[in-house]
Amino acid sequence: MKEKNRSEKMTRRNFLQTTATASALVAGFGVPALFGTAKKGFVDTSVRNVTLNNGIKMPILGFGTLYLTGSEGAEKISAAINHGYRLIDTATIYNNEDAVGEGIKRSGIEREKLFVTSKVWVDDSGYEKTKIAFETSLEKLGLDYLDLYLIHRPRGDVKGSWKAMEELYREKRIRAIGVSNFLPAQLNELMADSSVRPTVNQIEAHAFFQQPGDHDFLNRNDIHMEAWSPFAQGRNGMFTNETIAEIGEKYNKTNAQVCLRWNYQRGVITIPRTSREAHMAENLNIFDFELDESDMNTIAGLDLNTTQFPEWE
Repeated sequence: MKEKNRSEKMTRRNFLQTTATASALVAGFGVPALFGTAKKGFVDTSVRNVTLNNGIKMPILGFGTLYLTGSEGAEKISAAINHGYRLIDTATIYNNEDAVGEGIKRSGIEREKLFVTSKVWVDDSGYEKTKIAFETSLEKLGLDYLDLYLIHRPRGDVKGSWKAMEELYREKRIRAIGVSNFLPAQLNELMADSSVRPTVNQIEAHAFFQQPGDHDFLNRNDIHMEAWSPFAQGRNGMFTNETIAEIGEKYNKTNAQVCLRWNYQRGVITIPRTSREAHMAENLNIFDFELDESDMNTIAGLDLNTTQFPEWE
């Protein structure tokens, strides 16, 4: 690429700072379209829903909360809700369910308008421990029910945990149950001995680790794929990758927006995390453009077919 074009590329880190009207975007909704296609009017930031296999509707784009803790974390979570996020994802192991609960309270939004996910950790696997862990999560969150509860990793007494979750689901204390980081073989084993099909499998999924085999398996089994860390935490230069940036230039979008739109068009739920309000707004602005087939194929070619988080395996 020519040096001139390279210097003109937008990156996630400087996009809003170099946009003259960025402050209007950060202020909230109802602002003029600052980027994307040449549409007139307002930026379309309304998040679409997917329908899970039990009929429950879930936002396809949400807000991850890993590392957002304490009062500052609560402030960021409240800000995300006020920007328009309705899917909020947390977990016992994040040690921030109290901050998420406080953020929800500060936001002032009605509970029924939110879709809150938490997860049972490995140390709490098994029937009795999962029941206790669930009650602890609810207490920390300050909620009466969860919209989605996941087994965080396929370790320990998975079947015992699932039995407890099935009971909580039937008692309507959880609206949907699912898993995280399960391989197809592990899901098959779980489904062979369960009466409630998982609704979601939350796994690593981004441009550098696309997991098409898992995606196909989940689609065939009517289980939604949900992507954690859809930006790979910026690893491998995702926010400055030239191939993604060239696609973004076609639509006047950042690398982050292209990556989120790519997963959206695959039908994959995503939960990007950020502590910056400018990025919260940026991540929501993906519904006013569409990647064409050549764009999708180009991004498919970026797959390295290996995790970018070997330390988490």
